[in-house]
Amino acid sequence: MPTVTVSPGGTATTTLTVRNDGDIVEAYTLEVVGDCAAWSTVEPARVSLYPGTSETVTLTFAPPRSHEVKAGETPLAVRVLPAEHPESVVVPEGTVTVEPFHELRTELEPRRRRGWLGARFRTAVQNKGNAPVDVAFTGKQAGEELRLGFTPGQKRLEPGESAEIRLKVRAAKLIWFGEPVTWPFEVEAAEAEAAVETTVGAAAGTTTGTAGAAAGGTKPVRPEPAPSDLPRPEPVPGEFLQLPVLPKWLLIVLAALLALLLAWFALVRPAVKSTAKQAATEAAQEEAARGGQQQGSPTPGGPDSPGGNQGQGTGPDAPGTPGGNGGSGTGPGTGAGPGGTGAGGTEQSSATIDVETNAGVEGVGTYKVPAGKVFGITDIVVANFQGDEGVLTISFGERKITTIALETFRNQDYHWVTPIQVPENATVTAAVTCAKPGTPATGTQASGCHQVINVSGVLSDLAR
Repeated sequence: MPTVTVSPGGTATTTLTVRNDGDIVEAYTLEVVGDCAAWSTVEPARVSLYPGTSETVTLTFAPPRSHEVKAGETPLAVRVLPAEHPESVVVPEGTVTVEPFHELRTELEPRRRRGWLGARFRTAVQNKGNAPVDVAFTGKQAGEELRLGFTPGQKRLEPGESAEIRLKVRAAKLIWFGEPVTWPFEVEAAEAEAAVETTVGAAAGTTTGTAGAAAGGTKPVRPEPAPSDLPRPEPVPGEFLQLPVLPKWLLIVLAALLALLLAWFALVRPAVKSTAKQAATEAAQEEAARGGQQQGSPTPGGPDSPGGNQGQGTGPDAPGTPGGNGGSGTGPGTGAGPGGTGAGGTEQSSATIDVETNAGVEGVGTYKVPAGKVFGITDIVVANFQGDEGVLTISFGERKITTIALETFRNQDYHWVTPIQVPENATVTAAVTCAKPGTPATGTQASGCHQVINVSGVLSDLAR
């Protein structure tokens, strides 16, 4: 059987002649066996022959374009099995040469990085071809602003093998001020220059016996291109964003600080020094004037001062004692008038109204202003410590002050700048309508509602 050469992704055919050297009619089943059986077919796969006759079948080879089908020679065998005499099976052999193809897949991760002077990238490359390949890595940049270095710079990859190459990008110089600069570059992983050997051979053979087979010729195939003709993979683009060492906002802050510093030395500092000097001068002058006055003025109460001897005599004829010991009366403001704290004036006062009632029942608590007094109320504090539900109405005499839903608060307070006057014998009334007793801090629901109202203000005498 001759050697057949086929390109991955293409097809190649050859023929095989089957002869019946027996003396009876025989049916033969043909099947390709071996490594190339998965991508080989026989047409027809079964033939029936009279004694002394022969028939030619076609073998088709279609290897996929995949790294799983290795380039090179692959053994070929066709099993010819007679139906009547299976013990007379024959297996003619040959060779299928799979041509190499080259395909590299390259990725750059990440595609974009930033830094002050340089950055590191990862270049992942995979050999998608069916033959080993020496991969060389190169980088291109439009100008000379970047230096690109690969570690390692060359790598041998078997079919289907992947590798990760480190790429270091470094700028030629730092950017101290200004805007960030984007440097685009390209990374390429290509096959290193090497000869690609392609072997195309042919051999013929004939097997005879009870069943015989002979191979025919093969169709021509296109030879593998030379390395210089191989398609180069598309370069992978990348970007390096070079940042300035001093960002723009920092320059603005430095400029503002410099302007403030100049303003301080040019304007503020001289004014502060002048003000401080003037204040020190004025203080020194005042101190000197005060010292002069103390040295030139007579001692109060001395013999040279007017009236200095008043009040020193002890007898009725002593000088300076006319009229006796007057001037001992109390001044105004010490009496018990309005606003004082003595009896019969005003005083701070507070009263507590405690209301307890059962569910569905209205409870009323009151505080009665004493006779001869006026209660000026400035503060009310209401405590719903059980969390009861219902309605609370507060009235000062005949005047309804507020109505509150109990479930809306636990503690509530009211304050007035101008006191609300409640006359004598009038009442401060707290009426509670209990809808549902609440649950106090003990965790057990109360049997009834319970509210505490504290009323504070000024209790004054009624003007007569």
